[in-house]
Amino acid sequence: MLRLYVYGYLNRVRSSRMLEREAKVNVEVMWLLGKLVPDFKTIADFRKDNLAALKGVCQEFTLVCKKLELLGGKLVAIDGSKFKAVNNRKRNFSEPRLTKAMAAIDEKIGAYLTKLDEQDGKEAPAAVATFNADELGEKIKTLRERKERYGKLKVELAASGEKQVSLTDADARSMINHHKGTDVCYNVQTVVDAKHKLIVEHEATNDPTDHAHLAEMALRAKETLGVERLEVVADMGYYDGAEVKQCADAGITSYVAKPLTSVNKKRGLFTKEDFNYDEVKDCYRCPQGEELNFRFETVESNRQIRYYATAKCRGCPIKERCTTNKEGRRITRWVDEKLLEEMARRVRARPELMKQRQQFVEHPFGTIKRAMNQGYFLMRGLEKVGAETSLTVLSYNIKRVVNIIGVTKLIAAVT
Repeated sequence: MLRLYVYGYLNRVRSSRMLEREAKVNVEVMWLLGKLVPDFKTIADFRKDNLAALKGVCQEFTLVCKKLELLGGKLVAIDGSKFKAVNNRKRNFSEPRLTKAMAAIDEKIGAYLTKLDEQDGKEAPAAVATFNADELGEKIKTLRERKERYGKLKVELAASGEKQVSLTDADARSMINHHKGTDVCYNVQTVVDAKHKLIVEHEATNDPTDHAHLAEMALRAKETLGVERLEVVADMGYYDGAEVKQCADAGITSYVAKPLTSVNKKRGLFTKEDFNYDEVKDCYRCPQGEELNFRFETVESNRQIRYYATAKCRGCPIKERCTTNKEGRRITRWVDEKLLEEMARRVRARPELMKQRQQFVEHPFGTIKRAMNQGYFLMRGLEKVGAETSLTVLSYNIKRVVNIIGVTKLIAAVT
C-alpha cells in the first residue's frame, strides 16, 4: 500500500478510486504490487489508519538525505503556503457572517409573508394566485430551519472561543490566499535546506498567520540536521520578538526583515527608526537631538516594556512632525529589543540572503502546487491533513534526490 501511495503521489494520482483503477490498467503499478488489485476502500483506509506511520516514513527519508550528504545544515529558510481544504467558502462562518445571514433570512421570510398577506386580502372570486401558497409555505419553513441552525452555530462559536467555524472540515479555517483572495485552507509550514532545496521539516497548521511558527520550525530543523549552530531566514510574516529570542537561546541565528506597520509613517510623522538608542546612557535621542530618558517599566501582552520620554517636547519647534500627543512623544522598548536590533543589522549587511531565500524556499511550493498538482487536500481534519502533507513532501524530496544523484545511487542508499 505504501508503494502504491508513493507511486500515486509521484505521478499526480492521489484519489483512492484512481489508484484502484491504476492497479487494474497500469503495467507499472501491476509490477509494483505483484498484480494485487486492492479496492478503493482498502486503499483509502490504509492512508486513514496509518497517519503517524506515514509521517515517520517521510522523516526516515530525510535522514537518508542526510546520510547521502545532500543537506548542507548551515542555512535553511522557513515559509508557509495556503493549501485548499475540503470545505467550500459558503460553508465557513464567522460571527458577523452568521449575523448577516440570519438577518437576510428574516428579510426574505418577511417578503414571503407579505406576499401571502396580499393574496389573502384579495376577494376569493376575483383572486388570481401568482404563486403557490403551499410552496411558499415550504420555503418559509426551510428558511426558519436554516436560521435555527445558524443560531445554534452562533452559540457554539461563542462558547468555543473560536473566531470561525467550518461545516465540512471542522479544522479548516478561512485564510487570505494570495492571488485567490480569501479561501478555506490549511497553512503548511516548511523548512528548506539551502544546498539542494530539500524539505527538512514540515507541518500542516490551521493558523492563518506565520509569525508564531519561526522558533518551532527552526528548532525542529536544528534537531533533524543535528547541528550546533544554524542560520534561518524567513519573510516579514515571521517577525516576532519572542520567536527570535527563542531561536537565539537555542543557537539559531535569525534573518527576518521588519515589516513596515508604523501608523506614524502613514501620518507622515517620525517613526521609532528615526530615534537612536544609546545603550550606555539607556536613552533615545530624537531627530532634534534631545534625550528621551527611561520613565517606567510595565508588562504588556506578556512582554516587559520600558517607556522613554522627555519634558522638552512641549517647546520643540518640530513637534508637529513628531507626535499628536499633547504630553509629548513616548518611545517603548522591549527589554530584549537588542536582539531585534542585531537582527536588523544582519539583514542590512546581507541583502543578497533575502533574495536567495525566495529562490530556494518558494521552489518546493511551486513544484508541489504546479508540477505535482497537489495544492489542495483530499482528507479532512488537521491530523489527516498532516499525514497527507507528509506524503506530498516525501514525493517531492524523492523527485529532488532522483534529479540530484540518480535512481541507482538512491536505490543503493535505501536498500
